[in-house]
Amino acid sequence: MAGTVHTQAYKDMLSTLISLRKESGLSQADLAERIGKPASFVGKYELGERRLDAVELLIILRELSTDFEAFWARTNAILPQKL
Repeated sequence: MAGTVHTQAYKDMLSTLISLRKESGLSQADLAERIGKPASFVGKYELGERRLDAVELLIILRELSTDFEAFWARTNAILPQKL
């Protein structure tokens, strides 16, 4: 992740998204197709090379059949105490 600066908390959030995608049985390319983006879009945010904005996150969660509350509860359980 040369050139990127992410907190452990952000990495934990990405970990939850990756797990949700895999649990849904979707490849990066499958998810990208569902959200109308190239596969590199999913690969880059999963690697932390680009940040997701709130709208992108909500659309991704919808395609993973997960609502924000369930996603946040799962992410919050693994977040560190401090940034």
